[in-house]
Amino acid sequence: MAITPDTKDWTWVLERPCPECGFDPDELTPQDVAGRVDAALPRWDAALQRADVRDRPNESTWSPLEYGCHVRDVFGLFRTRLGLMLAEDGARFADWDQDATALEKDYAASDPDAVRAELAEEGALARDAFGAVPQDAFARRGLRSNGSEFTVVTLARYFLHDVEHHLHDVAG
Repeated sequence: MAITPDTKDWTWVLERPCPECGFDPDELTPQDVAGRVDAALPRWDAALQRADVRDRPNESTWSPLEYGCHVRDVFGLFRTRLGLMLAEDGARFADWDQDATALEKDYAASDPDAVRAELAEEGALARDAFGAVPQDAFARRGLRSNGSEFTVVTLARYFLHDVEHHLHDVAG
């Protein structure tokens, strides 16, 4: 089954609530994001224990397992990007092709128990990294290769939307 690549620029979620999942970025600090990641981790763990964890709802949509693998990788990616921004104001981020990563890592054939453990570990590391951001670093900047500019605050919000939106995707 072929997955339709997601080519949307999701940065609009920084300006208004997401009509699909209800995420509202308004006023969230990196510490708020850390708390919400902590609340999301048990929900991801439950999703990865479902009997239908490998089932795709249709041919062009990931299974809960594939979404879990993606979110595990998002945790690591955004922790790295946050670290770059804290080390260097104006940091530039390398491209990341989530669809190529899914194929390279064969998300669909992953072991759900291994993904549960990896997602919990990566999630805790990301939670702790965002929770430790000092307020005087909130305005530090980073740039995606397509020119999208983030502050530490908007990066945290954008990251959290991904984590929570995909919980909505797997809610079934």
